[in-house]
Amino acid sequence: GLDRGSKGQISTSSSFISTVNQKKEAAENRSSPTHLVFPNIKNVRDLPPICLDVRQKQRTSTDALSSEMKTPVLPEPILPVQPKTMKDFLEDVEKAKSSGDWKTVHDFYLTMFDSFPELNAAFQKDASASFNTIEDSGINAKFVNAVYDALLNTPQDIQKTVLKGIINSLLREWKGPRTKDDLRAYFILLQNPQFNNTSTYVIYAHLLRQIATLVEADHHFLVHWFKKLSQKRFKQLVERLLQFISLRLFPAKPEEFPPISKCSWWIPSASKVLALLNTANNLVHPPLIPYTDFYNSTLDHIDLMEEYHTWQSFGNSHSRFSFCQYPFVISIAAKKIIIQRDSEQQMISIARQSLVDKVSRRQRPDMNMLFLNMKVRRTHLVSDSLDELTRKRADLKKKLKVTFVGEAGLDMGGLTKEWFLLLIRQIFHPDYGMFTYHKDSYCHWFSSFKCDNYSEFRLVGILMGLAVYNSITLDIRFPPCCYKKLLSPPIVPNDQSMPVGICSVTTDDLCQIMPELAHGLSELLSYEGNVEEDFYSTFQVFQEEFGIIKSYNLKPGGDKIAVTNQNRKEYVQLYIDFLLNKSIYKQFAAFYYGFHSVCASNALMLLRPEEVEILVCGSPELDMHALQRSTQYDGYAKTDLTIRYFWDVVLGFPLDLQKKLLHFTTGSDRVPVGGMADLNFKISKNETSTNWLPVAHTCFNQLCLPPYKSKKDLKQKLIIGISNSEGFGLE
Repeated sequence: GLDRGSKGQISTSSSFISTVNQKKEAAENRSSPTHLVFPNIKNVRDLPPICLDVRQKQRTSTDALSSEMKTPVLPEPILPVQPKTMKDFLEDVEKAKSSGDWKTVHDFYLTMFDSFPELNAAFQKDASASFNTIEDSGINAKFVNAVYDALLNTPQDIQKTVLKGIINSLLREWKGPRTKDDLRAYFILLQNPQFNNTSTYVIYAHLLRQIATLVEADHHFLVHWFKKLSQKRFKQLVERLLQFISLRLFPAKPEEFPPISKCSWWIPSASKVLALLNTANNLVHPPLIPYTDFYNSTLDHIDLMEEYHTWQSFGNSHSRFSFCQYPFVISIAAKKIIIQRDSEQQMISIARQSLVDKVSRRQRPDMNMLFLNMKVRRTHLVSDSLDELTRKRADLKKKLKVTFVGEAGLDMGGLTKEWFLLLIRQIFHPDYGMFTYHKDSYCHWFSSFKCDNYSEFRLVGILMGLAVYNSITLDIRFPPCCYKKLLSPPIVPNDQSMPVGICSVTTDDLCQIMPELAHGLSELLSYEGNVEEDFYSTFQVFQEEFGIIKSYNLKPGGDKIAVTNQNRKEYVQLYIDFLLNKSIYKQFAAFYYGFHSVCASNALMLLRPEEVEILVCGSPELDMHALQRSTQYDGYAKTDLTIRYFWDVVLGFPLDLQKKLLHFTTGSDRVPVGGMADLNFKISKNETSTNWLPVAHTCFNQLCLPPYKSKKDLKQKLIIGISNSEGFGLE
């Protein structure tokens, strides 16, 4: 296997350069339009190894750093005079293209990449200004982009000159304290598009390592500069790093790279720089790119459980590398595999212990002990389920099997899914009073009504946990804030007095549940008049509970504190915190403990709130062509006329009708993490009159379709059927 944790000796750049030069002829025949080779450099010094104290130094996560963090004032050395303006450079490039004489452009690149000070002088916005702010790198981004865009279209000798200059700069700047100019130079060099090519990977790796081993304060500067990049340039940086990791893991031509034992630091260095970009992305609202753009699908093909167990054993220490230290690069599909296998191992362990206990007591083993067996009456579904789960709480991590009392039938998965669907339907009905449905946002939220027993909220949490463990997609509509709270913290604290399910909330979170109220509070914040005189509000809120209006102070003595222009921000924050945290604390805490009683796994620490939602409810991204490819048939063949009519109609449906079809046949309009193929969707022939509407068995994801004779008739009957079914997502 690949030991990415060992600190192998670092090979010299010159040995790799000579190897690549020997293959120059073959390399030039590549399909890449601008293939790059290393310049023939003599007497290149080896880069020294990373000091152990640097590698093992414990650092605070960049995510936790405040933008107000005090960083040491870095010395600003005297820079060379700025050689050219952007306008001058572009004119020189145009002249070179028309005349074929590239000497002026060559001299510009030669000077610019000769050293870090020259690099800074070339791209600094204002040569006379000193830049010590986090938010402004002082770099002319447009000029950087113009120079790099032009570089790939210059003759090979210019491109080699740039690479030679970068190598010399990296060697020269390795020792000594970092200045602000070093950081600017790293920031500029990281954007070099030459690093897309594998022939430059040795140089790229050394650049990444130098950036990765900077101190935390320096990383803080880089993070804030990254977030100022354009979306296009930012995405290019991320894609370049992901490709670097993928090709180091699975090289197309292994001989292109040094042996893995000599460069075990490549992937950890790249992952650390990716972490800086991920932090920068999370600081911007909305993010520069979707979080899914950081996924590296190549990791789906490595031994994920080995990565997970390494992480379990060594944590985030630098002694052993694991991709689980950087979970943002692991896709949701890969995380699901880790969680399922982890849960399976826990299930097997618990089942084995039950078996051993039986044998040790000389009792006859019963196969039922290997399962979480639920026996419930349809007429007492919620109470029976609650009693069974309370009584069998030690078995929650076993495979779930459901039996309805008085009904014959073996649970092959259909009864389990039906149990989930019926329970969710009943618990979320407004008459039940546990959850409030908000029509403006199409989601449910916890009722703030006080009660003596919150065990039914615990039941809902257990249901969600069982759904994840048993790969059942639930038709639940909670806002994203719910999943953020569910991971606060991701592991249940040992100290029972510690609060759980409390997270920082904003008007954005409130807007996802109560958009009108969130809009009203935003208006209050931006109101230009006299808030105290015009609104006449205090730090007190009112809620109706069972027909009685109750008041709550947002802070001690709140009923006597007027909301003013000066304290309105505090009022809004306390109001939102009251609605989403404090007023429902007991309800959500019971829900939290229920979920984590099943999903008590460190693997949850790998998940973002959005990913928990996808695991529980599925993905909203529909691919009906993928569903067509994976559909099974009973009584029909895929070439039958009725089936051809069906897919012509369905593929032509707008998204809302496609969602209705999915909801009609599966009980949810979302797709499992594994994609449409995981639905096991089946179309069966219904030998009835073609006047009948289609019928669905949601427990088996099955559609029973009469053999309609025309496409028009099929479309009409199908739309009527899917548009008038009751479904399980009741208000």
